[in-house]
Amino acid sequence: MRKIFISVLMGAALAALPAVAHHSFAAEYDGQKPVTLQGTLTKIDWTNPHSWIYVDVKGDNGKVSNWAIEFGAPGALLRRGLRKSDFPLGAELVVKGFLAKNGTQMVNGTSAKLPDGRNFFTGASNSDGVPKQ
Repeated sequence: MRKIFISVLMGAALAALPAVAHHSFAAEYDGQKPVTLQGTLTKIDWTNPHSWIYVDVKGDNGKVSNWAIEFGAPGALLRRGLRKSDFPLGAELVVKGFLAKNGTQMVNGTSAKLPDGRNFFTGASNSDGVPKQ
C-alpha cells in the first residue's frame, strides 16, 4: 500500500511541473514598455510551450545586437495562419511587443510583419490588461 501511495504522490508531483514552470506575462514583461524592432531573422525555435525567433537589430549607434522574441505556441500560431516556413532565415522583419523587465534583449512579441506585407498576431503569454500597441 505504501508503494502505491508513494507512486501516486510522485505522479502528482511530476504532473504539476509544467504548471510551475509556466510564467505569466506580468512576471517577465513590462506592459508599459512597448517596442518595435526591425531586423534580420537569424534563428527560429518553433517549440512548445512558446516559439521564439531571434532577430539582429542595428541600433542608432550602428552596433548590431541579437534580440529574442517570444511568440505563442506553435499550435496557436498555426491556427492564426502562421507557419514556421513563413520565417525564412535572413528575412527582414518588423516585430512589435513588450520589453522584458530584467533589461535583457528579450521581447514578448505581439505582431510580426513579414517581407511580403503580411502582419500576424503572435501573442505569446496571456497579456490581459496589457495596453494595445
